[in-house]
Amino acid sequence: MPPTNQRIVGYSFLQAMDRDGFFPDHVVDQGRGILLRLCERIEAERPSDLTALYVLTHAATEEFNELEADIETTAREEIAEDFWFVAQAYGFADADAEELVATRDW
Repeated sequence: MPPTNQRIVGYSFLQAMDRDGFFPDHVVDQGRGILLRLCERIEAERPSDLTALYVLTHAATEEFNELEADIETTAREEIAEDFWFVAQAYGFADADAEELVATRDW
């Protein structure tokens, strides 16, 4: 089921990657899919604290690890920023941006 959080619905993930012709469309689409699935999981599972949120974000980060060969330095920061945006959108104002993606290989 698609996310219902209005901040998420109105947000375009990975905008800079989308505008940059360097990144293949299928990689950007895969990244967006990972972030949207993360939002769906957050809405379905409703993590009650940061520890539970980090379990979900780490799983999504592992999916991004599979795209590592196609992710450049500039994209890495944008991806991390979008993870932080998701945490904020779901009310986790105290989320640590680095911890959200702590399992990253990129």
